[in-house]
Amino acid sequence: MIATACLIAVCVIAVAALMNLYRLAKGPDVLDRILTLETLVTNTIGLVVVIGIWYGTSLYFEIALLFVAVGFLSTVAFCKYLLRGNVIE
Repeated sequence: MIATACLIAVCVIAVAALMNLYRLAKGPDVLDRILTLETLVTNTIGLVVVIGIWYGTSLYFEIALLFVAVGFLSTVAFCKYLLRGNVIE
């Protein structure tokens, strides 16, 4: 039962990631592409968590926390670069 639910969730998240990749390629603006990258990171985190539930191990949850930290920092760095022209002052 849980395997079927996880398989469906992985498929849905994969379709969402493919739609994000399309939006990343066709985005009209740099800000749209940054938002798409953040959404893609969120989809990756969801995928890792679902795989962790499917396999029943906590290692994947730690990997998801790393993705959260890297995704947040990269989004902040991109936005700061676009606003000010540099990341480190």
